[in-house]
Amino acid sequence: MAVFRFVRWIVAALLVVVALVLVARTVQAIRDPALAPWHRLAPDEPGVAEMDAMDWPGWLAAEDRVFAEVRAMSEALPPEDQLPENRYWPGSPMYAAGFPTDWNRSFTLMPDGAPKGAVVLLHGLTDSPYSLRHVGAFYRDRGYAVVGMRMPGHGTVPGGLAAADWRDWMAATRLGVRAARALAPEGPLDLVGYSNGGALAMAYTLDALADPGLARPDRVVLLSPMIGVTFFARFAGLAGWPALLPAFDRAAWFDLVTEYNPFKYNSFPVQGGRQSWRLTEELRRRLDEAAAAGRLAALPPILTFQSVADSTVSTPAVLSRLYDRLPANGSELVLYDVNRAAQLATMLRPGPRGLADRLLPPGPRAFRSVLIGADAAGGAVARIRETDGSERSEALGIPYPREIFSLSHIALPFPPSDALYGYAPDGRENFGISLGALVARGETGTLGISLDGLGRLSSNPFLADMLDRIGTFMAPVTADTGAVP
Repeated sequence: MAVFRFVRWIVAALLVVVALVLVARTVQAIRDPALAPWHRLAPDEPGVAEMDAMDWPGWLAAEDRVFAEVRAMSEALPPEDQLPENRYWPGSPMYAAGFPTDWNRSFTLMPDGAPKGAVVLLHGLTDSPYSLRHVGAFYRDRGYAVVGMRMPGHGTVPGGLAAADWRDWMAATRLGVRAARALAPEGPLDLVGYSNGGALAMAYTLDALADPGLARPDRVVLLSPMIGVTFFARFAGLAGWPALLPAFDRAAWFDLVTEYNPFKYNSFPVQGGRQSWRLTEELRRRLDEAAAAGRLAALPPILTFQSVADSTVSTPAVLSRLYDRLPANGSELVLYDVNRAAQLATMLRPGPRGLADRLLPPGPRAFRSVLIGADAAGGAVARIRETDGSERSEALGIPYPREIFSLSHIALPFPPSDALYGYAPDGRENFGISLGALVARGETGTLGISLDGLGRLSSNPFLADMLDRIGTFMAPVTADTGAVP
């Protein structure tokens, strides 16, 4: 009887919590701005069966139709939405369709001469193929055919993400791999996954171990991979329940923000978070299944770059769910520590400050680890632990900038010179705004956009070193094909 009463109280408490969440979300929905045309439009993307039957020209034709829907919306915007800060207005300096290259769209890059291999680039949630174009150029310059795949629901309008499903992203990944193998039938096949794309890269790789009809990757490179997310992401769907009533349709969105970024959504639908969580849970299930069947021993080498400080994905999950289970196959984990020589080093929270040491216990381990941080003088140093437990330090010959107290989830794929995200843009391109170089000072509540996003580091001071490590990682597989590391 006592147990029954206890369970009854627990259930009642949970119901109260859910009710409070729904009330809070309903109130927020009332206060949020009204949905704009780019929130309501969900372009007609191909489904799983269609993509599994498509070749690359068919995908590009379907993508043309999707972007035609977006263009029609843009050309019909009411006067109140025809604003310079609105990326969807054709008169905006951030209107991506007016750029020499619209990096929201899928792309291919081909080397001079016959390809020595192929790579598929898989971008992150709310993102676009723009995010991995620098990595793609690196591969192209080393003789690889490059496929930059746009995930369905991305690169168009935020309303597309509100209608997305993780299975569509998996089908697009398979399509991208087929396209890459058509461009380069011989030589190594690499997958590069950033954030949500990292989960897709690993899920595809596990599928390929069990399905001989799928091309097997020879290497996998992960940047800020979404191997695990927070516990609360499991309940993201609850936040959208009030949207079942038309009067509260804004509750289907976590954020309704001005769309000033030409290559990434600022608004974020509940559905996007829900599908990303479902993908990570599916990846966890597939890892467990592959481990039980003994297939993890056949995994290709994996090279991961991850910031210790990451507010989007779980850094510990990269170790506990993935690296702690890897075979001894040449895999490597590169972690970017907080900057202990930063101007704000004394204000760092204890958690991030000590996380690296907790994540990387002494060897021996099946994988090599590299921890990049700062020495007392502010120089960047790599602390390397080999699989046998031996350790050494190497100076990188560059500073860990004192004004940067940590890297971030979104910073890793972009150089400081990037025209959009770099803190030192080189001026060779113009996308209407340089978000990484903005210095916003003034009175709170004056700007129409959040300062949180502007203060987040969006480019990587160690990108050149990161690309060098990718090149070294490529060398063992590409040695017989003559690729330049």
